Amino acid sequence: MENLVAYRIKNARKLKGLSQQDIADELEISKQMVSKYEKGTSIPTSSKLLKLARLFNLKVDYFFSSFKIDIGEVNFRKKSKFSIKKQNSLKEQIKINLENYLWIEDTLSIDYSFNNIIKNNKIKTIKDVEKAVLKLRTEWNIGTDPIHNIIQLLEDKEIKVIELYDTDDKFDGLATFVNGKYPVIVVNGNFPVERKRFTLLHELGHLLLTLPDCKIIEEEYFCNKFTSEFLLPKNIVANEFGGNRNHITLPELISTQKKYGISIPAIIFRLVDANIITKERQKIFYKRMNFNPSLKKEINQSRFETPEKSSRYVRLVYRALAQENISISKASSLLNKNIEIVKENFALV
Repeated sequence: MENLVAYRIKNARKLKGLSQQDIADELEISKQMVSKYEKGTSIPTSSKLLKLARLFNLKVDYFFSSFKIDIGEVNFRKKSKFSIKKQNSLKEQIKINLENYLWIEDTLSIDYSFNNIIKNNKIKTIKDVEKAVLKLRTEWNIGTDPIHNIIQLLEDKEIKVIELYDTDDKFDGLATFVNGKYPVIVVNGNFPVERKRFTLLHELGHLLLTLPDCKIIEEEYFCNKFTSEFLLPKNIVANEFGGNRNHITLPELISTQKKYGISIPAIIFRLVDANIITKERQKIFYKRMNFNPSLKKEINQSRFETPEKSSRYVRLVYRALAQENISISKASSLLNKNIEIVKENFALV
């Protein structure tokens, strides 16, 4: 148990981005004692664990949870904007969320094996990306219709979605596999809905596309094209806007934004991809936007109505509670909510 508590204390400290000296000052003990806690050569008293739980904003039972995961490789593609401390904190946030997620699935005997149906589609050109998206949409039975809820779609296809709110706008998202088999996408929950949808699908591209011998900049390019094609397929762009155009009106762009949940700047990129407008017209668009603050504000306004919130994990916790697999206090810990709030939300039919 000492090694387990030590592991949890060290991880929680990384989560909060604190030093051993910070912990020592808070607990009014020596830095050497904190080091012993983290090495497992000494274990905190109950009162010290309570103080640590308050400091880390975690439930006490976190320190005794034996359910551990291997989150695989985590690639922060904006690593230049993240300190090592920030990267470690984000990793620990993700681990805590995923440990709880997988634990509740294990409790409910939920198991599956994810199948990447486009893994054999090697991506070397944009045409390859378009073919991969078409195959994915066909196999997932969504055709070329607008996708009203990306998160629900991904969760229905056995891809876990974790939203982080205790972060800043420097973090967009990331994708990884947990324990070598569970696909996970993590996204900044504070984003406007169109940006969140774009990020979710961009990370799906990183998760599913087979990109042999690609440099990072090429990988990002292909994943952006994957996202645009998934949100607004090229043949649909032609249906929405017709053939070659010299001018596109704002009402047309807003209508497409509302229908497909894609930002207006991203729609402009699709218009260029589909050869409906030229790159020169795209440059004119950005000049007008950047020199007109009110126009820029209107263009960047969020308008898609689906909120894009992940709810599966919460549903599973309440399901386990209803089936008496877990107690109210355990549900409170898993949801990180006050017991009274959990009781209010819990009702048997």
